[in-house]
Amino acid sequence: MDVGLEERVRLLAERILRAAKTELYLRMRFLDLALSGLSYRMSPGAKFLGTDGVRLFYDPDDLMNRYRRNPVLVNRAYLHAVLHCVFRHLWKRRPKGEEDRALWDLACDVAMESVLDSLPHRGIHLPQSYLRRNFYEALRGRMKVLTAEGVYRALSERRPPERELGALMREFRIDDHSFWPDPAQKPPAGAPSPRQKWEEISRKMQTSMETFSRDAAQQSEAVLQQVRVANRERHDFRRFLKKFAVLHEELRLDPDAFDPILYTYGMRLYGNLPLIEPQETKETRKIEDFVIAVDTSMSCSGRLVKAFLEQTYAILKDTESFFRRVNIHIIQCDEAVRSDRVVTNAEELQDYMDHFELIGSGGTDFRPVFRYVDELLEKKAFRRLRGLLYFTDGRGVFPERRPPYDTAFVFLREDYTGAEVPPWAMKLVLEPDDLEQAPGEEQQEPETEDWEDLPHYEY
Repeated sequence: MDVGLEERVRLLAERILRAAKTELYLRMRFLDLALSGLSYRMSPGAKFLGTDGVRLFYDPDDLMNRYRRNPVLVNRAYLHAVLHCVFRHLWKRRPKGEEDRALWDLACDVAMESVLDSLPHRGIHLPQSYLRRNFYEALRGRMKVLTAEGVYRALSERRPPERELGALMREFRIDDHSFWPDPAQKPPAGAPSPRQKWEEISRKMQTSMETFSRDAAQQSEAVLQQVRVANRERHDFRRFLKKFAVLHEELRLDPDAFDPILYTYGMRLYGNLPLIEPQETKETRKIEDFVIAVDTSMSCSGRLVKAFLEQTYAILKDTESFFRRVNIHIIQCDEAVRSDRVVTNAEELQDYMDHFELIGSGGTDFRPVFRYVDELLEKKAFRRLRGLLYFTDGRGVFPERRPPYDTAFVFLREDYTGAEVPPWAMKLVLEPDDLEQAPGEEQQEPETEDWEDLPHYEY
């Protein structure tokens, strides 16, 4: 292509992109930072538009052809690519295997298109096909917010046949994901991180939607829901369980308290008499006395209950998490206590999970569990009860007073809806992905008060 002609093509293409950006900004002012977060780069051969979090790549011929057909196609694709960055799809861990990566790309596109289809603005509105409407309806039967992670789980479980999968990809594939960076690759030392930049943009965008642009955001509720999910605090379930650990002396060598210099000096000086030997006991913080209460009411999903128990089991069976002899009560309950299984070692925990059966399907009342645990305390069933972990959906009657042991209510949800707990209790909201920490991905500990700082209530 002639250099002068190439420059004219570039100027015309970028003029089209700036026009799309202006129209999106005028209709959704809360997108100001996000729409300004990408520079433009002409890339002949690209599949329409694509981004690496820094630049917006475009094929000039494809861009102009679609603009001539309908400018809305350009507006939607521009916003589609920007929202990928806002929700950080580019930097999330991707599944292994070509088929699973294709499902992940499809899930990201479905999540973005569901947001765009929910917006009432004329500049991005297109009629929905029968396939698109039916697919949205099926997904919303499983989750309230169509996040990329939730859509990917649904696709992975169902594994659509090749013909249907091809139809879905043709329906929802808008941009070119080949420009997405490798999540495992870190930027050069001292270079700004695009992911951190977009995290900051996303949080400022959420603040704007919840405050200054609240009226405008009312018509963009789907965007706000997705932003809240993307900006939620991520928690390491393993670290959270350590809050229930106690300091106890365990019969095992303590290499940290051993000084090899004095040992070798004594052996060298006296032949067979070390001046110091390794300590045979070690003080460690592990789980000893513990109660796990599981809400088995009709409003609590059996699939999520099993997922919670399986992940809790995977953590507790680790010898670094609890002592060889423990006293863990696993209680199933709805409006009454239905079962209480006492686990004293790893073998019994394994047997419980191998023969796990969900019991109860009534209403939800948290008080019977606390009364039952109080009775166990009176019977001296615990040596030193550190706490109670209550898995539930939150829809029930809470005790009015703080029990004499620490309590945490855990909510495992795919839609990240809010849940209230009493002021004396801890609350941890998890998504299924939060239970497994991605390699190389840092997770934050829950931003909660120390147990000792919580108010104490007298009976």
